[in-house]
Amino acid sequence: MTDDLYFRQLLAGRQVAVAHPVAGQMANFMYLIGDPGSRKALVVDPAWDVPSLLEVAQQDDYEVVGALITHYHPDHVGGDLWGVQVEGVNRLLEEHQVPLYVNKHEAEGLKVVTGVSDSDMRKTDDGETLTLGQVEIRFLHTPGHTPGSQCFLLGDRLVAGDTLFVQGCGRVDLPGGDAEQMYYSLTQKLAKLPSQTVLYPGHHYGPSETSTIGNELQDNLYLRVRSLDDWWQLMGGAV
Repeated sequence: MTDDLYFRQLLAGRQVAVAHPVAGQMANFMYLIGDPGSRKALVVDPAWDVPSLLEVAQQDDYEVVGALITHYHPDHVGGDLWGVQVEGVNRLLEEHQVPLYVNKHEAEGLKVVTGVSDSDMRKTDDGETLTLGQVEIRFLHTPGHTPGSQCFLLGDRLVAGDTLFVQGCGRVDLPGGDAEQMYYSLTQKLAKLPSQTVLYPGHHYGPSETSTIGNELQDNLYLRVRSLDDWWQLMGGAV
């Protein structure tokens, strides 16, 4: 946290959802982003243990006024995860009627997975911004893991969901995944961000909880790939 930004990275199984039998295995990161002046905050991918997320915000004297959705998979928004019921955005809406900011290409998927309605959602587009007090959040459409995956850029911080991990990237073999789109999202968009941009991923799958774009350009094979042909070789040759 800084004087001009409230920012909390919370790991399922450690800070929240400690008692959940599956949450720790999935190692989801959730985030609270807020404006210190207004004491209003947004929660990124509320899942697994929504009351604890809201409690953290309340203890920090912040009011949650919306949710930022990276993509529609149940471990990020709630729903049926291979037979495990995960609480998520529906539990949030029971507590607070707040807007869900979801990419326009992901809205139908979110409705199918969670049952939310169009009136619950605010559909975003690539390059749009959302202002929360003095905090500006830029939406980056990064398809590949899902059609409407999006990242959130706050100054020199990138909340990347399942598009980019520390020394990895999201799967492209699930329904809605697209390996070629992932190549362009990684190499033509995220790799071009300033090297000092701090990466905050959607899962704790790497050797550290955060990294930088500069470090990932050195250490992450998926971000370093130089051509689409090389990408297909990296992905096992499957087109």
